[in-house]
Amino acid sequence: QQYPSFFRTIPSDQFQADALAKLVKHFGWTWIGAVRSDSDYGNNGMASFLHAARKEGICVEYSDFDHRAFRWMMTMVFAVEEINRNTSLLPGVKLGYRIMDSCDHVHTSLRALMSLVSHSKAWMGELKQMVKTEKILDMPKETLPSCLVDYPVPAVIGLASSTPARAVAHTLGPFNIPLVSFFATCTCLTNKDSYPSFLRTVPSDLFQVRGLVQLVTFLNWLWVGTIGTTDDYSQYGIQAFSSQFKKQGGCVAFHLIIPKSPSVTELQDIANKLQSSTAQVVVVFATEGQLLDLFLELAERNVTGIQWVASEAWVTASLLTSPHFHPILEGTLGFSFPGVMIPDLEEFLLNVRPSPKPGHEFVNMFWEELFGCTLEFRGEGSKEREADTSDSAGHSNSFTSSQLLQHLKKVNFTNQFEEKVYFDSNGEPVPLYDIINWQKDSKGKIRFVKVGSYDGSALFRQQLQIDHSTIVWTEGQSQVPISQCSAPCLPGTRQARRLGEPHCCFDCLPCADGEFSNQTGSTECTKCPEYHWPDKEKVKCVAGIEEFLSFHDAMGIILVALTLLGVVLTTIVTVVFHRFRTTPIVKANNSEISFLLLLSLKLCFLCSLVFIGQPSVWTCRLRQATFAISFVLCLSCLLVKTIVVLLAFRANEHASRALKLFGPCQQRSLIICTIAPQVCLCASWLLGAPSFPFKNPNYQASTGKVRITVCKSDIFDTILLVVP
Repeated sequence: QQYPSFFRTIPSDQFQADALAKLVKHFGWTWIGAVRSDSDYGNNGMASFLHAARKEGICVEYSDFDHRAFRWMMTMVFAVEEINRNTSLLPGVKLGYRIMDSCDHVHTSLRALMSLVSHSKAWMGELKQMVKTEKILDMPKETLPSCLVDYPVPAVIGLASSTPARAVAHTLGPFNIPLVSFFATCTCLTNKDSYPSFLRTVPSDLFQVRGLVQLVTFLNWLWVGTIGTTDDYSQYGIQAFSSQFKKQGGCVAFHLIIPKSPSVTELQDIANKLQSSTAQVVVVFATEGQLLDLFLELAERNVTGIQWVASEAWVTASLLTSPHFHPILEGTLGFSFPGVMIPDLEEFLLNVRPSPKPGHEFVNMFWEELFGCTLEFRGEGSKEREADTSDSAGHSNSFTSSQLLQHLKKVNFTNQFEEKVYFDSNGEPVPLYDIINWQKDSKGKIRFVKVGSYDGSALFRQQLQIDHSTIVWTEGQSQVPISQCSAPCLPGTRQARRLGEPHCCFDCLPCADGEFSNQTGSTECTKCPEYHWPDKEKVKCVAGIEEFLSFHDAMGIILVALTLLGVVLTTIVTVVFHRFRTTPIVKANNSEISFLLLLSLKLCFLCSLVFIGQPSVWTCRLRQATFAISFVLCLSCLLVKTIVVLLAFRANEHASRALKLFGPCQQRSLIICTIAPQVCLCASWLLGAPSFPFKNPNYQASTGKVRITVCKSDIFDTILLVVP
């Protein structure tokens, strides 16, 4: 009926499936395993083989039945029946439904949609034919399915996966047929230009990504890996997470993609990368079915110590809570949609029974899967089928799909669980999440424990609420795991980024001379203030110790001793000369010049004392001027005495005449003439560019002291003290 013009020259897979079942039975293999590819060929072929194997009494260890999706489906059935039963919920409205299996595949989803549309159209054609043949002349007009006046299907609920939801939403959009998803969270579906009739009862992954980024940064995990699949949900989620995570200063260590139908080699490669990576935290955007094979490989290798951060798609998946996965998945942390206890739902699910009636196919499959049997119904006939079909969908109120879409966009009420239900301009609800932690109970079973919450509509500082003390981390640890490419640099060092690697990977180098860092993880060292130097660890700056030639230093003591010795000896000579000043010998040496020479020598000796002690403005000025004048006076006296001696030892008439002409007055004049230029020079220097204390700005790494070694002038420097 669906492919009336299709022919082929090879037999259908149904015959191949029957033949394979008979072959297996021929060899006596009654307990076998089965593997399929995720394609139409694999899905349909496996379904045919399983049916044939059951007929032959062969047990196949293979499960393709999604218990989680079955619970979702039955919960929706319960909701519809509750609405129809309780007239206070939707007064005057009766709901009908038809459930199609999308198999979590784009092509199957579109085929199910077309089947739903064609089924409704066929029903409409049948009704029209009944009108023509006057078979419903006595039927009240209001009992006709007037809800199908504008379009056969008024609304579609589903799908759980984002990729099939995109395909169906894109198809239904031009017809304004509402598509309400309960689990498709991809950010791509927010685009109302492409998906104008799409709404969802779960928030976009945009909010989940923001929450996950806040969670990992709050726990100081800035070096994480990511794992995703090839579908839209994973790709858009990982892309948004990586982008926002990097803006917060984080680094993505790796991004691994699980293929649609991974081979053993591909799974081993992913496991090898997980084992070799230094990232101990891994964020995963995928479903439990897509992760099952990878976790089996990791469990086989006993890969532990990884802190898993789960998206809402698998954080509450019971499929992964078997004891086989406890060593690797205990302590998993992730976001989940808030859960509530629905009254009477448990009783409804426990009363689900198989039936030959149409619409119970999934219930029958569930029983066959659960009990490993094949159901056969006898004697319950087509009478029930006809009765069920006649009232499978009927609405007493007339409306169009466009009108229904507009009403859905304006929905705003508070349900019996005190939850506010409405859609924003993008067709999305309030972004609320629970933070779930996988913890073992006293019986050794994994329980999903709520340890916090995230409200995307609250103020930024109030969005993430988490009880840190109640969290159990990977391998049952009580301490937060550490995930870092490089350990933070200690105080006294700085980070030096490694070439070609993320900024989270770096080396730690000690601060340069004259710099310090007093924080862990510093990227730069700070220069110390002037005349301050870092300590040995370079974690703080200390005021430099001013080092100068002190009277208490050994060199200062020796210099003072020599100075005093020189002064004492000069004084003794002066006393002797004064005592015998009337003697011919003293008179012959020109006692006046001799006393002046001895005075200049005393001043030269005493000037050295000015060079000892902490330099100041006045000592810098006095030490150079007094020493210069005293030294020139000493030389002038020596010059005069030398001239007198030379003239005295020349025994000729001209020398005697010159000696008489170079008398005391001339000698005094010569001394004054030689010392006057020096006095003028020193006075000009003191007035124009005097010396001042100068602190050596060069850091002495060996001692860490500031050395005042010079009295510096703008014209010239005179180094007065040299310290090795």
